[in-house]
Amino acid sequence: MISSVLFLILGFVLLIYGAHILVDGATALARKFDIPEIVIGLTVVACGTSAPEAAVSISSVISGNSAVGIGNILGSNIVNIFVILGLSALIANLHVKKNTILYEIPFLGFVSLLLLFMGWQYSMISRTGALVLLGLFLLFFLYLYKVSKKHKTENPEIENMSFIKMVCFIILGIVALIIGAKITVNSATDIAHFLNVSERIIGLTIVAFGTSLPELVTCVIAAFKHRPGIVIGNVVGSNLFNVLFVLGLTGLIKPVPFEHAFLMDAALGIIAAVLLWVLVFKDKKFNRIDGVVFLIIYLAYTIWLIK
Repeated sequence: MISSVLFLILGFVLLIYGAHILVDGATALARKFDIPEIVIGLTVVACGTSAPEAAVSISSVISGNSAVGIGNILGSNIVNIFVILGLSALIANLHVKKNTILYEIPFLGFVSLLLLFMGWQYSMISRTGALVLLGLFLLFFLYLYKVSKKHKTENPEIENMSFIKMVCFIILGIVALIIGAKITVNSATDIAHFLNVSERIIGLTIVAFGTSLPELVTCVIAAFKHRPGIVIGNVVGSNLFNVLFVLGLTGLIKPVPFEHAFLMDAALGIIAAVLLWVLVFKDKKFNRIDGVVFLIIYLAYTIWLIK
């Protein structure tokens, strides 16, 4: 058991480190070839925080542990909204942009509803369903491109690298993600068997929380730096990436079974989006009381899971 926990931690470290250096290397390489900053931000950097979820989900489905994979996506989205927004709001009131309220949060609700429908109606994310998700991801990408053209966004400073260093960063990042995903899935499965709990619960809790660490760190730091306005947009965007890109790509590689038990978790994802929209619609702000409520909801959800 102890060795499995240590390997799980190692897997998370490799996933986060791999995503970090892959983004740095790919961003530096893109800049070397004069690819516009906006394209870099909307592709490499945006997908970077979803890389751990993608690696774990694809690896788990291929290895036959699909419950860990889809549980990871659903659980990560629940953690992102209830825990990350909750903790960030305790640090500072979160101001919400008009576009996020009018378009992004409602779109997240629609996507969450679509995912629930696929699971309820077909009990799987088929290749056809995956293509639908990827098509919606393309529309979301075009929307982000249009918004970003109107509003300048800050991009992380990347050090000047030699071409060899860029390539090494990219290769090492991919290798770390692959190895980290395999270690994470295997150790999470071992822990589930040892504790005599389902892979679904492990995927929804431990694995989901671990793969959400990049988003957690990013949002908490943004709140501490008095840039809370970007937090909700980042969380909503990450959740959309997880469902549309990660599940879409995973389902395209291999159809993903959707256990009946996951319907409740998918429904909570819809409730989270609706509740978030209701709370921020009037004042365009997510305050500390809202954050406490979200943390309590997640605590109650976790207790319900492990009962």
